[in-house]
Amino acid sequence: MLAARGWWWTLDYAYAAYWQLRGLLFPADPAPYLQAPRRDRPVLLIPGVYENWQFMHRIAELLHGAGHPVHVVSLLGYNRGEVPRMAALVSAYLEEADLRDVTIVAHSKGGLVGKRAMILPASAGRIRHMVAVNSPFAGSVYARLFLLPSIRAFSPRNGELRALAADLSVNHRITSVYSTFDPHIPGGSYLPGARNIQLDSAGHFRTLEDPALPGILLQALAEPDAQGN
Repeated sequence: MLAARGWWWTLDYAYAAYWQLRGLLFPADPAPYLQAPRRDRPVLLIPGVYENWQFMHRIAELLHGAGHPVHVVSLLGYNRGEVPRMAALVSAYLEEADLRDVTIVAHSKGGLVGKRAMILPASAGRIRHMVAVNSPFAGSVYARLFLLPSIRAFSPRNGELRALAADLSVNHRITSVYSTFDPHIPGGSYLPGARNIQLDSAGHFRTLEDPALPGILLQALAEPDAQGN
């Protein structure tokens, strides 16, 4: 088991390194993803900490190919800021672009940012659903081992994180997708009141390539909203 987990760690970091390097060497323009026929079902990507939107490039390709306009918040950068500040940027973007019935697709910390944006009064009514992949909704015990504030913020003792976890008001509009073994979130990503889906794959980053994930995303986008649309 230890050998297997060591191998999963190696593959996971190799995947992360590849997409980080690709994003640096071959920066992409997100503008073309805005043009798509299903303008009634827009998507907003929120990457994890130290990830920019290109880390979710394959998801952008998938959903845009299915006809959905895909938006990114460039001001998030590598998503290193505090969750409330990042959520405020997301909220401001939704208002400025006048987006409604938005489905957020988030990875890791992006799920925390997305949930916070779902609660903020200015953006709460603009977001219909969120699919969060390997998000530390209850934090990670490993966070306390780091000196970087951007990582220590994921400690289960963090006040902001605990307050966000205690707010269950939007959990029914969240699908939490997570791997069988996440080396960064040993406690898992189960979210009370949400639709929880455990995948067969292992890892924190490579889950973005799990073969079951496209179907989950497309199903979430196809389901009717609260008004039956």
